[in-house]
Order: sequence, then C-alpha cells, then structure tokens
Amino acid sequence: MIDVSANIISYISLGNIEIGRSVDFYYSEIYGNFDVSVKEYMIPFPSNEKMYGYSLNDDILMFSTTNDGVIVSVGCNENYKGKYKDKLYPGITMKELLDLTKSQRILNGTLIIDEDYGLSFTLPSPYDEIADYIEHIPLDLKLNEIYVSDNSFWAPKK
Repeated sequence: MIDVSANIISYISLGNIEIGRSVDFYYSEIYGNFDVSVKEYMIPFPSNEKMYGYSLNDDILMFSTTNDGVIVSVGCNENYKGKYKDKLYPGITMKELLDLTKSQRILNGTLIIDEDYGLSFTLPSPYDEIADYIEHIPLDLKLNEIYVSDNSFWAPKK
C-alpha cells in the first residue's frame, strides 16, 4: 500500500512504490487515492527512449516509468514524512546532511551520500548547475527532493 510516511529504502522503494515493478500494480490505488498527473517525455540521445513521469498530489510522490510501464525511479518532496535510515528526510538542510553523513558527492545536479548510489538528493536551482564542490552549497539550503533509483553506473570503477 502506498504510504507517504514509509521508510525510504535505497535501490528499492519510496512510499512503498518499488523500483522495477510495473505501474499497473499500483494503478487502481494511485487513481483511487491521489490526484495524478502524467507526462510523456523523451530521454535524449543516444537512447531516444519514451518515458512517463507520474506526479501524485503535487509531487509529494513522483515516479518515472519506461515506455512499457516499469518503474525506474521514485521521488518525493518536502511534504513526504518518511525517512532514509531513520535520519535523512526531504527538506533537510545542507548543514544537517553534512552532520549526519560521512561523505557527499555532487553528480549530475544531485547529491550522493555515503557512496549510496541508490538514493540521491536533487540540488535546487541554481546549485544543480553551478555547484562543483560541496563547499559551494549554502549550509541553510533545504534539499526538498529525494529520489530512489539505481545509479550504480555513476559509481567510480575500482
């Protein structure tokens, strides 16, 4: 059951919406319990793949699917009540994040924490474009969006 207070589990789920599951599994629940907006978009070159973005209740939960309906990422905004490892949450300040994590890495406009490539914090504009180093991000900046997906291909090769 979709739950806006559920634990955030990297590589697995957010809001009890699971990565790798078909959107059809959640169809009656999302349309029966949420205001839903769906947008089609294209992943640019080289794949040129059609994707779908779902927004539930003004992005309290959002997820993306492949053209055939497989969920590839799930995100939330600051209205989400669940936490990652009982300590990190949407709306956390950069200072809190630094205090509660061992390492932080900026990749593609997101923050990867503690080398966990199954979870990312989206950097808000303009920091998604201009921040090259953690020190460029103000300590009072709120990180309102968290995404769960498999970004293991971003991990440094050993």
